[in-house]
This record gives sequence, C-alpha cells and structure tokens, in this order.
Amino acid sequence: MSESIHPFDLLRQLAQQCRSQAIGLPAQDVVSETWSGVGFRLAGQPMVAAMGEVAEILHEPRYTALPRVKSWVRGVANVRGRLLPIIDLSRFFGATVNAPRKQRRVLVLDRDDLFVGLLVDELLGMQHFPVTSFTTELPTIEQGFRPFVVGAYVQEQVSLVFNFRALARDQAFLDVAI
Repeated sequence: MSESIHPFDLLRQLAQQCRSQAIGLPAQDVVSETWSGVGFRLAGQPMVAAMGEVAEILHEPRYTALPRVKSWVRGVANVRGRLLPIIDLSRFFGATVNAPRKQRRVLVLDRDDLFVGLLVDELLGMQHFPVTSFTTELPTIEQGFRPFVVGAYVQEQVSLVFNFRALARDQAFLDVAI
C-alpha cells in the first residue's frame, strides 16, 4: 500500500519547485527620483500641475451663463449638488480656443475657500518626470503665463509647471465682475 501525500504537502513541494526554477527580476542599476503631475494643454502649450492641486477632472459639464461677468467666465455648473464656477483658462490668458469641445476637460480645484473648475484645451494624463529634468530657466513663453509658471520639465518637449495656488491669489483672476 502506498502512502498518500497530504494535499498541503503537495502544494508546498510545488511552490518549492517553482522557487528553485524561477528567474529573478532584473536588477535596477540606477534609482531615479520622479515627480508626478497632471498634464494638460493650455493655449497650445503643454503644462503640468502637481497632483495635489487638482481635486477632480471632468468632461465639460452643462453650465448656466452668468450676467455681468467677464467673457472668460463660462458660467456655473451643478456638480453633485455644489455650484462649480467654470472658468475658460485659455480665454483668461487671451488665447483663442481651437480645441474641439469633446477634447476639453475641466480641472477642479477644491482647496481652502476656492472651489472652481478650470476649462483646459486637452488633458494629457498623468505625467512622470525625473526630478533632474526640472529647470527654473524658462523658455520663451507667453508673458501672461509667466507669473503662474514656477519652472519646467525638459525632455522631448518642454512642460511648464503651472502653479494653481498663484492663480488663486491673483486679483485679476478673482475679479470676475464687469
């Protein structure tokens, strides 16, 4: 009579065989620190914002226009029971908008007393950059962007780092009434 092997012992033998025949992962020679952000296109310029600055990303919602506001204020939208002001960021900077509506996205800022949706031309998704590719020496950029750009990541293209906190403190941005 042959002895029967307990199923648990059989599994243990199988796991041991797999470990003995497994090929290890390749060694990573250089560990590179990266910075991550949300990439978007604004007035044709690739930009990126820190992950913590953007609370949510939406398709352009239906909104109600407001009277007696500047042309770059699109209106207010009801987003899950909260009134979200929609600001066309390209128009705020005086640029013409060429992006199709279905390509445009709203970056929602929800910090302190500021709850606003910023309409951008296109969402480029999550971006990762080696911290060594950061520079504070800015290329030639639109003068209106300069107060809100803290630097750039330079790889195949230049991605400007947009500072939404600086925008939220800007009096011209806060003064929406005509």
